[in-house]
Amino acid sequence: MTATTAVVAPAPVDRKRTGYLRYGAGKLGGALISLVAVLVTGFFLFRIIPGDPVKAMTHGMPTSAEQLATLRGQFGLDLPLWRQFTDYCGKALTGDLGLSYQFHAPVGELIAQKLPATLLLTGTAVLLYSTLGLWLGTRSAWRHGGRADRLTTGVALTLWSVPSFWLGLLLIITFAVGVGPLPGLFPTGGMESGGERGFAYAIDVAHHLVLPVLTLVAVGYAQTLLVVRSSLLDEMGGDYLTTARAKGLRDAAVRRRHAVPNALLPTVTMVFINLGHVVAGSILVETVFSWPGLGGLFYQALSVPDLPLVQGLFIVFAGAMIVMNLLADLIYPLLDPRVRR
Repeated sequence: MTATTAVVAPAPVDRKRTGYLRYGAGKLGGALISLVAVLVTGFFLFRIIPGDPVKAMTHGMPTSAEQLATLRGQFGLDLPLWRQFTDYCGKALTGDLGLSYQFHAPVGELIAQKLPATLLLTGTAVLLYSTLGLWLGTRSAWRHGGRADRLTTGVALTLWSVPSFWLGLLLIITFAVGVGPLPGLFPTGGMESGGERGFAYAIDVAHHLVLPVLTLVAVGYAQTLLVVRSSLLDEMGGDYLTTARAKGLRDAAVRRRHAVPNALLPTVTMVFINLGHVVAGSILVETVFSWPGLGGLFYQALSVPDLPLVQGLFIVFAGAMIVMNLLADLIYPLLDPRVRR
């Protein structure tokens, strides 16, 4: 009688995990390439801006040619372009964004000082218009063709086509300066009146937030509504919704459990792009309302031009968008496994 030995089959490979890791590695590699492209573009793009930074900084002051040459040497502007580029890349890869020409302070410190104001403004706006756009877009698509759908879509298309700076100016004229018998109700700009402490300070900042947040929400919610509505309309003809209704599910449950989750991919992209804008801020809106954030700082840097500050802000803005898009790409397969194939 011969003994038989059992053959143990090798453990099955977790194909889902392997596929997701391969997919994530590809997206991460693409993000790193994009960051390198941003680094290179950030250097050469702002070198073509007309104007001499040293002459702009010394404008109106008696300055000799020797003093101008000394300043150019101090800021490294007398070096060959290739040497400026290698120095710039080396410092950027270590987190050193350089020294601002006009503020004479490290660019990283200037960005850190202005970042909270931008996060407060754009973070509040993104939270409000994402929620509002998702809610209105879902209901507009679910009852498409009705009077409410035509009204909300028409208003959204109008607001989406309006430049944010122009809308901000209209709000300032109407609600800050006042029109006719309507008095000015809100400040024309800035983040605070000064001299307030504690709870009174929070109320003062909230008072200054109203008009710039309203400007961003009016434009942002329109984009969100239209994207959500279009995505949901594409899903509404699916057989799985008919099956869900045939099983006795109520209309609200069909929408919430089946239709909306399957229409989320474009919405996820848009939401994460909006989160990238939380860091980038809104240059035009911050400039119109004199908001002391990164957008206003970028505008000041462009006017010189303050090359290290402009380049540093450009890297931060673009980097935030790349990271948010990477996160969206990594979430896609969790919502729809077909994406990783």
